Amino acid sequence: MNNWYLLAAIPVFGLLVLVHEFGHFITAKWAGIRVEEFGLGFPPALVGFRKRDEGGWEVLWFGRGRDRDAAGTQTPFGGTSGGASTFEKPASSHTIYSINLLPIGGFVRMPGENGDVHDPDGNYDPQSFAAKSATKRIIVLVAGVTMNILLAMVLFTIIYTLGDPVTDTRSLIGEVVPGSPAEAAGLRAADMIIAINGQPVSHFSDVVTLVNQEAQADNNQHTTMPVHVMIQRPGQAAPIAVTVNALVNPPTGQGHLGISANVVFVSSPVWQAPFKGIVQTYQVTSDFIGTIGQMVVGAIHPQIVGPVGIVQLTGETAQNAVYLGWWTVLNLTAILSLNLAIINILPFPALDGGRIVLVLIEVLRGGKRLKPEREGFINFIGMAVLLTLMVVITIHDIFH
Repeated sequence: MNNWYLLAAIPVFGLLVLVHEFGHFITAKWAGIRVEEFGLGFPPALVGFRKRDEGGWEVLWFGRGRDRDAAGTQTPFGGTSGGASTFEKPASSHTIYSINLLPIGGFVRMPGENGDVHDPDGNYDPQSFAAKSATKRIIVLVAGVTMNILLAMVLFTIIYTLGDPVTDTRSLIGEVVPGSPAEAAGLRAADMIIAINGQPVSHFSDVVTLVNQEAQADNNQHTTMPVHVMIQRPGQAAPIAVTVNALVNPPTGQGHLGISANVVFVSSPVWQAPFKGIVQTYQVTSDFIGTIGQMVVGAIHPQIVGPVGIVQLTGETAQNAVYLGWWTVLNLTAILSLNLAIINILPFPALDGGRIVLVLIEVLRGGKRLKPEREGFINFIGMAVLLTLMVVITIHDIFH
C-alpha cells in the first residue's frame, strides 16, 4: 500500500473528534456554561485562537497567554474537560480554540466538571458545569455521542443518495488485481466471463463456485492450477479463450484468479435516502453492541483495534476508493463514528457514560454530590486505565 494513503486518517479522525466535541460545546453554551477551551488533540498546546474583548482575535502559541489556572492545571486526565479550574474569575470569558500536540482525541474544557469550582462558602460559580441542574449536565455529556450518531446517519444518507454499491449479478469482471494470475493471462475489467473449464456461467457466483471446486480437487498438490476461461470482450464479436494459472492458495482477501465482481451504484430518491440512512445506522449499532456482548461473555475472541490499526485500515480504504469510489471512505467514517459513540457511552470512569453514571448516582442520593476529590480520582483512574489499554493495543497493532 502507498503510505501516502495513511494521511487519509487525519481528516477522518479530525471530523469524528470535531463533531463529538462540538456536541459538548454547543450544548454547554446553551446551558449557560462558560467554555474555557475547545481543543483538538490533547495538550501540550501548539496554537490557539481567542477573541479579544476590544474586537479581533489573538493567537496563543504553545499555550502562552492562557489564564493562570488553565495553563497550570491543563491535563488530559480531566476527562472531557482536559483539566480542572479554580473559582477565580478568568482574565477572559472568551473560548480558546486550540490545536494540541497529541492527536488522540479532543476536549471541551469547562469549569467545575468534577464539582471543584466553588468559593470558600461552597457556592458554585454560576457559569460552571457543576452549578447546572442534573438534566442539563446529562444533556451536555450525552451530546457528543448524539452528534456522532447523527454524523453516521448523514454519511449513510449521502451514500444512499449518491449510489449504494451493489454487486453486479452478471459474470462481469469489475477489477483485476495487479500482479495476479488474471492480469498475467490478459484478463481485463469489463470482460464478461461466459464459461469456466467448458461449463457455461451467467453469474459471478458461478465463477467463484467452479474455481473453488477446482482448488478443492487439487487438494494442495500444486501451487497453481490451469483454469480455462472463455470471455466476451467489449468491442469484439468472437469470444476469447484464456488459460489462467490460478493460485491454489491465494493471499488473504484475493480470489484464486485475482478478479472481483463488478460493482454498480443504485441511487435512492432524496426523500428515501434518509430513512435508509437511519436503518443502516440502527443495524450497524445493533451489530456492534451485539459483538461487544459476545466478547464480554467469551462467545468470540476479543477483536480490538487501536489508533495504529485504524490508521492502517483508513489508508487501505482510501486506496480502494480510487477503484471503488469515495463511498468506501464515507462508509468507514460512519462506522467509526458509531464505534466512537458506543465506546464513549459505556459506563466506564472518564468516559461520557461514566460521568453520566456519577450524575445519576447524585440524583439517586437526593442531590447529594460526591466529593470533588473523589469524583476527580475516579475519573483519573479511569483515564489512566484507558491510556494504558491504548498503549497495549497500539503495541499489538504495530507487531501485527
